[in-house]
Amino acid sequence: METTKTADAATDTTTDAVETVSDDAAEKHARTEDSTSTKSTKATENAAPVKDADADDADDADEDTDADDELAEDEGNGDTPAARPAAILPGAAAVVGAALGLASLTGTWLGTVLSARRELVGQIGASSATPAEQINQIYAAPWHTVAAVNGAFALVALIVTGVLLLAVRDSAPWARALAWGGLVLGALGLLIAIGMYFDLFAALPTVPATPPAPATSGG
Repeated sequence: METTKTADAATDTTTDAVETVSDDAAEKHARTEDSTSTKSTKATENAAPVKDADADDADDADEDTDADDELAEDEGNGDTPAARPAAILPGAAAVVGAALGLASLTGTWLGTVLSARRELVGQIGASSATPAEQINQIYAAPWHTVAAVNGAFALVALIVTGVLLLAVRDSAPWARALAWGGLVLGALGLLIAIGMYFDLFAALPTVPATPPAPATSGG
């Protein structure tokens, strides 16, 4: 009987030891899982700012790339601040040249005023002039004044547009086209002004000669 009790007691002790070892192992496993979970959570939290920083860097890089593309496009179109004055001046010169060429064909307010003044001066001095001199002072002189003014406008138009076309070869296409138009108008205006000044289109009016009076016989 004593031997049996001793064996039972040893068995109970072994069982308790095994249970204790199992409980310790379970606690260690639980601690290990908690530690692993904590580390994973910390790693995730640490990785989140890194991802946000990477995303911000990527956005900044995209914005810089877009800005560089826009700057390159502006430079290709000649819209940079340094290129704008160089693009504006040829265009303005082309507009001025075309306007001067058109004015040489249609006439100007300046030519009209000078012609009227010249006609008035001719009328004042024609009271004691011959008929031919009156025609020259009242009609020819104002006509030639208009031709001179139109020719001056045409000459300035030719100079402006010619310099633009020869000196500024990298101007905008529309500016060069407008300059060519002004050049053609100026050339036509100059030719017409020369014809008017030298009376090539119409001769001056002339006074018919007075037939001699018939001789009377006395008697």
